[in-house]
Amino acid sequence: MTITGGLMIGPPDGSVVSGTLRSAREHGLPHEILTPSAVHDRFPAFELAADLVAVMDPRAGYLDPETCNSAHIDAARNAGAEARFDEPLIEWNPDGNGVRVRTQSRSYTADQLVLAGGAWTSSLARDLGLPLTVERQTVFWFESDRLNSSYGAPDFPIYAYEYKPGHICYGFPRLPRGMKASVMHSGELARDAESVRRTVKDEEVKPLRAALRPVLPQLAEAALRENSVCIFTNTPDHDFIIDFHPKHRQVLISSPCSGHGFKFASAIGELQADLITGGNARFDLSPFRATRWSNSG
Repeated sequence: MTITGGLMIGPPDGSVVSGTLRSAREHGLPHEILTPSAVHDRFPAFELAADLVAVMDPRAGYLDPETCNSAHIDAARNAGAEARFDEPLIEWNPDGNGVRVRTQSRSYTADQLVLAGGAWTSSLARDLGLPLTVERQTVFWFESDRLNSSYGAPDFPIYAYEYKPGHICYGFPRLPRGMKASVMHSGELARDAESVRRTVKDEEVKPLRAALRPVLPQLAEAALRENSVCIFTNTPDHDFIIDFHPKHRQVLISSPCSGHGFKFASAIGELQADLITGGNARFDLSPFRATRWSNSG
């Protein structure tokens, strides 16, 4: 993890600023409220519009996902796990109190099964009719060579900016691939993961540029270096699903989704281990029940 600090930016009464302040005050977290001029004095790349404020989180930063994933896999192997890759799942079926799993390569039997299939979760638990939507997300990297040193850490924090009510864009300091930025959500919805459009048209960067202009006007006009497509799996309330299958208690459904699951990976992994080995978690997981929508109203 690289600690850069984080700016949560938006109108004073917006969800990003007010939500950040509520969380910081409730949990006693260090923070500062900064005016546009104070933000610019400390982080010169930022030029906030006059009607915006920012909450500074000094402990924020970003993770290297590939390194994190490798560390998790290595830790699992060191604890006795066997990691297998490139084995697409064909089907799973309950087998008494256990399960049978068939992949393209072989079949397995086990006492318990964790379904953590991301955008494929609906098809893995088809009988539950989970209200999951698959959303296409575009991510962009801007050229950073012509940007001055104020765009690199430690002079440039991570940021999230509520550019219109309920909608944010976010980004990072200068990275080897350039200046990464994206609009959170607002992407195309797809029927399933396989039908997501994987190419990016040139004009798709325009909404991001428009969102960035009130806070990072120079970055908003920077040349585009690279783009990519990723997939969000969204629940209606944008919270996770972490719950045992209501018909098969030996199967745990785990979908830390809605675009903010990765940063919780270590905590979710511990929860999964607790549930599988002991049947209980140290936290109240009722907000993440798979049946919470069928029980509402």
